[in-house]
Amino acid sequence: MKKGFDNDQYIRLQSEHIRSRIDQFGGKLYLEFGGKLFDDNHASRVLPGFEPDSKVKMLLQLKDLAEIVIVISADAIEKNKRRGDLGITYDADVIRLIEIFKSQGLYVGSVVMTMYTPQPTVDGFIKRLQNLGINVYKHYAIEGYPSDVKKIVSDEGYGKNEYVPTSRRLVVVTAPGPGSGKMATCLSQLYHENKRGVKAGYAKFETFPIWNLPLSHPVNLAYEAATADLNDVNMIDPYHLEAYGKLAVNYNRDVEIFPVVSAMLEKILGYSPYKSPTDMGVNMAGFCIENDEVCKTASKNEVIRRYYSAMCDARKGRVSKDVVSKIELLMSKADIKTSDRPVISEALAKEEETNAPAAAIELNDGRIVTGKTTDLLGCSSAVLLNALKALGGIDHNVDLISRKIIQPLQKLKVNHMGSVNPRLHTDEILMALAICAVTDKNAKLAVEQLDKLKNCEMHSTVLLSHVDEKTLKTLGVHVTCEPKR
Repeated sequence: MKKGFDNDQYIRLQSEHIRSRIDQFGGKLYLEFGGKLFDDNHASRVLPGFEPDSKVKMLLQLKDLAEIVIVISADAIEKNKRRGDLGITYDADVIRLIEIFKSQGLYVGSVVMTMYTPQPTVDGFIKRLQNLGINVYKHYAIEGYPSDVKKIVSDEGYGKNEYVPTSRRLVVVTAPGPGSGKMATCLSQLYHENKRGVKAGYAKFETFPIWNLPLSHPVNLAYEAATADLNDVNMIDPYHLEAYGKLAVNYNRDVEIFPVVSAMLEKILGYSPYKSPTDMGVNMAGFCIENDEVCKTASKNEVIRRYYSAMCDARKGRVSKDVVSKIELLMSKADIKTSDRPVISEALAKEEETNAPAAAIELNDGRIVTGKTTDLLGCSSAVLLNALKALGGIDHNVDLISRKIIQPLQKLKVNHMGSVNPRLHTDEILMALAICAVTDKNAKLAVEQLDKLKNCEMHSTVLLSHVDEKTLKTLGVHVTCEPKR
C-alpha cells in the first residue's frame, strides 16, 4: 500500500506541540482527547502510513508527564450504550481502556461519572471500579448548561462536582465515545484548580477535520461522511478568519459552542486564552502528509465505503435515509463515484455472470479476485479462499479444502447446530483450512498468506452475515456490501 503520511514525524511533532501547550499555561494542562486513542482505523485508512495506535505512541513520549482520566456518562450506562465499531458497551470499554493503558505503562488516575443520579446499574458499575482499585468521582447535571455561564461557573454549577485530584502536568481526558462529557469535565477541573490557586489550562485534541487542509479536501470530506449520522458539518472557522485573516477548518459543534467555552474560560481564568475554536486544538496531523495524492485517493475510497455502510444501515433500520442523502451530496460535490472503487464493478459483473451473489477482493498489489456462491460456500468464503490462493501463487483449480471435509461440516451445522444455511461462513472455512494445513502443503501455504489481506478492499453483492463481517474486519479487510439480502 502506498504511503501518504509520515507517522514518525507526527509522533514527534505532536508530543512537542503538547509540551509547548503545557508550558503556555504555567505547567498544567487538561487535554480533551477526541476520537479513538486505540484502533483509530479511520485515520489509518484516510492517511495511509498513520498507525492505528499512533496517539498512544505519542502519549508514551509524554508518559512521565501524563495521567489519564476516563469519563463516562451515567446515561450511557443506564441505556446500555454500545460502541458501534467494537460492539461492546461503554462501561465494558472503560474497563478495557484501563487495562490497555496500564499494559502500555500509562497511569490511569481515575474515572469520572458524569450526569450522575443514583441508579442501580450506575452504582453497581461504580462499585465494580472501586473494587478494582479505581478512584471514581461524580459530576452532576447543571441546570441551564451550557448557556447559563454565570450559574455553571459557580459553586452551584461546577462547584457541586467532586474535585478530581491529579498529580501530573498533563491530564488526558478521554472517553469510550461522544457525548460522555469530556469538555465539561475539563472545565470543571479548571474551576476547582483555580479555586485552589493552581495554574492550569485547557486544550482539545481532535484528529479530524484537519484544520490546515482545505474544506473540500477528501480527507475532511471523509470525516464528514463518517459522522453523517451525528449531523456534524465541516465549516470554515469564522472566529479564526476574523482574528487572523486565515482560513481554518473546524466543525459546527465546536464553532457553535466556542463563545460559551470562551466565556467560561474568561470567568474561570480571568481571561480567554483563545481567539477561535481552532486555537484550542493541538492537532499536527496536517503537517505530516507527505503524499497528498495518496491521501486524496484513500479518502475518496473511504467516502465510498461510508456510503455503502450508510445504505446497509438504512436497510437494516439503524439510521435514516437522510444519512445516505448527506453522503450522496458529499460525493456529488467531490465528483466521487462508486465506479472509482474497482472492486465494486468486478463483484457486480461476477454476480451478473453467475446469476447468484458474488464478491470481489482487490489485493494490495492491484490484482482483483472474485468468488461466487456454490452449494458448499457463500461468496465471501469463496472469495477469501481465492484471494489466499492468489497471494500464495497456488493454482486456482486446486481445492484447498476437499468436499469430503466440507460436507460433514454442513451436516453438523444443519442437523445438530440448528442452522438453516448449510454454506460455511468465513470463520468456519478458516478453521477447516487450518486443520487441513496440518497435512496439506497448499493449505499451509494459504494460511501463511492471511496477514497479506490487511488493507485489501472487498465488495459483496449482498449483505454479509454478522459472522462474516466480523471475521473479515478482524483480518483487516475493508468490506462494503450492496444493501440487499
